[in-house]
Amino acid sequence: MHNFKVLDKSTVQEISKIKNEPEWVLEYRLKALETYKKLKMPIYGPSLKKLDLADIVYYKTPETLKKTSWEEIPKEIKEEFDRLGLPEAEKKYLAGVEVQVNSEAIYGNLKAGLEERGIIFTNIEEGLQKYPEIFKEYFGKLVEPSDNKFAALNSAVWSGGSFLYVPKNTRVELPLQAYFQIGRINLGQFERTLIIVEEGSYVHYIEGCTAPTYSKSMLHAGVVEVFVKPGASVRYTTIQNWSKNVYNLVTKKSRVEERGKMVWVDGNLGSKVTMKYPSCYLVGEGAHGEMLSIAYTREGQKISAGARMIHMAPQTTSKVISKSIAKHGGTATYRGELRIEKEAKNSRAFIKCDSLILDSKASANSYPKIEVLESSANVEHEASASRMEEEKLQYLQTRGFTEQGARDLLIKGFMEPVMKQIPVEYALEFNTLLEEEIK
Repeated sequence: MHNFKVLDKSTVQEISKIKNEPEWVLEYRLKALETYKKLKMPIYGPSLKKLDLADIVYYKTPETLKKTSWEEIPKEIKEEFDRLGLPEAEKKYLAGVEVQVNSEAIYGNLKAGLEERGIIFTNIEEGLQKYPEIFKEYFGKLVEPSDNKFAALNSAVWSGGSFLYVPKNTRVELPLQAYFQIGRINLGQFERTLIIVEEGSYVHYIEGCTAPTYSKSMLHAGVVEVFVKPGASVRYTTIQNWSKNVYNLVTKKSRVEERGKMVWVDGNLGSKVTMKYPSCYLVGEGAHGEMLSIAYTREGQKISAGARMIHMAPQTTSKVISKSIAKHGGTATYRGELRIEKEAKNSRAFIKCDSLILDSKASANSYPKIEVLESSANVEHEASASRMEEEKLQYLQTRGFTEQGARDLLIKGFMEPVMKQIPVEYALEFNTLLEEEIK
């Protein structure tokens, strides 16, 4: 059996062979591997010195996906599953014990209903095999291997992920959840998601879940590409809570054409280190990009999150709201970029990044980069870092709240601008999880 812990040409060739990919995909992978070898580790963000790339398994065959046993799962992960009230099948699936889940029948019905309307929602491998023309037109056109070292790594060894295509003037009222379709092929450490939404259409895609996703692997390096056509609207919600040993290093980009709208909603808990900066390239007149982000860190955790808004056409607008909470030595960092090109006349941008520090050991940082090349642009930027106010805590306690209840209320109020954008069933679980973290 091939040794997938060795990252070389033969490993990439073996992955491509197992997946029965066309020649152009193999060539793409091999070029990405060469790019990966040339690129250096990122010098910005949290330190990655303890990430041992020699100890990574770069591909798992179907035979090895079910090797984890329930007994191997750490006690704290099991307890968190119990607190969230998850059913047994979901617990085991999220722990990597079972590839198939009981939602298979639900997914089958969902998929059939979508196909009747011309919507394609499947895993990335099936997308390549069944829809090669669409796949080749868009794959790798937004996130190139040269973007960063981990985008190059993903491009060389990607496996698993979603493929979503929504035809013209089609409104998908039901949020499409990756959870329903990943049971067919396990979302790996290097999943790839490709979304194309045609003119005048709408879709809400939900990735991840609020429960802790257990992984024995140290590294998760996903790539997401979203194409928003004229007048289309896309919402991409991620609420991810990796186990505390994982480096979560993700590259996400969207291309938004005229009158299109792209909204990233991001909830970041868990992981050892997270670096994630979803991008909107506003290339069409009147395009809108939005980022709503929550980050929560505690001891041993470093989360660096933010957004990149690139205005490239007139009348484009963007909004970034980032809320981060740090406790017990955790570090929360906002890192964002706003660029308004000379062609982006009469564009508007709003950025608000707020940090709440819950004790003296925690820290919060903000590194905004703003470049405005068009004099008619209107840019607003607000930032704050504050500690929980004792006066407010005392006031709430005089009104009958316990100290813990008062803290919970103030934290939820702090996060409310982002929380109200999260689907209610996820928001409820997220609140439960956050309350446990705070306690």
